[in-house]
Amino acid sequence: MELQDIKQRFGIIGSNPLLDRAIDIARQVAPTDLNVLINGESGTGKEVFPQIIHQNSSRKHGQYIAVNCGAIPEGTIDSELFGHEKGSFTGAHEARKGYFEVADGGTIFLDEVGELPLATQARLLRVLEAGEFMKVGSSKVQKTDVRVVAATNINFFQALEKGKFREDLYYRLNTVPIYLPPLRERREDIYLLFRKFASDFATKYRMPTIKLNAEAEQILINYYWPGNVRQLKNITEQISIIEKNREVSPEIILSYLPNYGINKLPALARSDSFQSGGVDMNERDIFYKVLVEMKKDMNDLKKVVHDIVMASQGNVNAVTSDDVQLINRMYNESTETNIAATTALTIHPTSIQKTNTPVNQTIEVEESLSLQDKEVDMIKRALKKHKGKRKYAAQELGISERTLYRKINEYNIAE
Repeated sequence: MELQDIKQRFGIIGSNPLLDRAIDIARQVAPTDLNVLINGESGTGKEVFPQIIHQNSSRKHGQYIAVNCGAIPEGTIDSELFGHEKGSFTGAHEARKGYFEVADGGTIFLDEVGELPLATQARLLRVLEAGEFMKVGSSKVQKTDVRVVAATNINFFQALEKGKFREDLYYRLNTVPIYLPPLRERREDIYLLFRKFASDFATKYRMPTIKLNAEAEQILINYYWPGNVRQLKNITEQISIIEKNREVSPEIILSYLPNYGINKLPALARSDSFQSGGVDMNERDIFYKVLVEMKKDMNDLKKVVHDIVMASQGNVNAVTSDDVQLINRMYNESTETNIAATTALTIHPTSIQKTNTPVNQTIEVEESLSLQDKEVDMIKRALKKHKGKRKYAAQELGISERTLYRKINEYNIAE
């Protein structure tokens, strides 16, 4: 099945390269029986990918069961997954089949797998390694042939260090990793998603479709979206129902976005590892994220300057005051948040002034530092400090191990 066919069948909106890569991996791994671990923030749509894998596999005619591990009480999770015998515990009035018995020959999706108790993790590991399990209250070993796809939004490295998740189970589940990017990493898809949701709700509630003006659209795109696609969908539905004016202004959209100004800042993960790392870890995390955001902003700024230069045919006198204001405004917007977030970075603004001296071909915008070089340098230093161990280097940088792998390959960094 082609990429576009999968998107259409499963209602996936967007063309971000990271999203397309995740779909492509799911499509390639589907015909195999390899275990898959889907990692991504809450609200990114992780529940769709196990269905893609199941429907494109030889097990598609078998049972597909989705289990939210975080929603089942610890005392009953073993019974739910593996079943129990009559009288095995109080309230067990009759024998019951578990999900691994019911889904034999099919696929089980374990959502929020990081919430499983350690005892249940040991049982799950046996299923993955030997295809065997025992019901609660039974000594009889049963066989099952189930393909497991798991998903989580926790930081596994922190869970492993604290002993909350078995390392052997992690590597067994993580045979093929799939990373789903948060909405802020696929900003080009935000407005597409909004329009799709607005159209759906207009049909559902039989009312005209809401539309954003240009300024409101930019606010929507620049928002941090901590709840990702789920939050965007909820806000679109709220506006569709509550607002009488079908054209959404900046004032309206801002009233539905909590902490808009704050959430534009690079996010700090409030985890124990950061707290134990103290101030240095927080500052390093801010520094790295600011570098990434600045790189994107500078690329946008350079494109605007290039377009203006081409339109003026290299003559500075032909550059209008409106063009100059646009460049200055973009610069101010790109640096305002970063300056507020950290004083570790300093950028010197480049201004364009009118002069009577024509420029032959181009106007150059100087950058005071190379963002790529900074990234490469930070990665090399982290790898050197931890003697090439990527796992600990990724923790030092405050990024995932998968992201570190991608950066090493992207920049061709020798280890």
